[in-house]
Amino acid sequence: MAPQDRIAQVSSHLNYPQGLLAGQVAIITGAGQGVGAEAARLFANEGAKVIVADLDAQKAEGVVKAINDAAPGRAIAVVGDVTDPAYPKKVVEKAAEFGNGKIHIIVNNAGYTWDGVIHKMSDKQWNTMLAVHATAPFRLVQAAAPYFRVKDGVQRVVVNISSTSGIHGNPGQANYAAGKAAMVGLSKTIAKEWGPQFGVRANTIAFGFVQTRLTAAKEAGAFITTPEGEKIALGIPTGQLSKKSGDGEKEQYPDIPLRRPASPTEAARSILGVVSPLFSYVNGQTIMVTGGRNM
Repeated sequence: MAPQDRIAQVSSHLNYPQGLLAGQVAIITGAGQGVGAEAARLFANEGAKVIVADLDAQKAEGVVKAINDAAPGRAIAVVGDVTDPAYPKKVVEKAAEFGNGKIHIIVNNAGYTWDGVIHKMSDKQWNTMLAVHATAPFRLVQAAAPYFRVKDGVQRVVVNISSTSGIHGNPGQANYAAGKAAMVGLSKTIAKEWGPQFGVRANTIAFGFVQTRLTAAKEAGAFITTPEGEKIALGIPTGQLSKKSGDGEKEQYPDIPLRRPASPTEAARSILGVVSPLFSYVNGQTIMVTGGRNM
């Protein structure tokens, strides 16, 4: 039995009877699909009340419905654009109302890529990626400050979702890499400012190859539509994806010691682990979730 299957098998024993996040209120941005949606589901299963924040109303409501169909009253959707300066306040207000005046967890997960080589990258490409991956997380954390700077002895956690691009750089992603690198500095600063008096933990998770629309073949046609109506193609060109040492399954990912990418559920489990009490003494760290790539 594969390790990930064994985890699913025994998960019900780990959270009996209330769950690792019982009584917690969590905001997860970009939770309409992919890793964010899986994190929302896992958090709810562990007893949290979850705010599914996403630009796509249909997808966000779909995630909420699936969670609440299993057990009612565990999730709500707050739809909007993370780069809208008014949106963070809206999310925080709805979360506090849903959580009876409490917010305990923020996962800054929303993001996408808009690739281009440095000498051809437009100001709009650069500024958009910084707005999504640096400014938006900062604004949400700032808006939630009154609910995190609290001396009540209850754990509160911020997790910023970065990428190996933000740690090592990546050709064609100067804008994305800069935004993801900014999240590392933001986490460390939150840990140093809010840890001493309020016990707030802040960590970064840097993902490697996770199977999402951002890592699928670009030719598959996935795209995101910006609030201005511009369509941005997502994914990796097939020519780059096909670089492998052989045709067998184990040879497809020679630079990953585990020889495979992560599933969205596996990636989401790492987020659950970091926000849980199991990581209560881990603070200000960048946790590489890469299957061993770049170690």
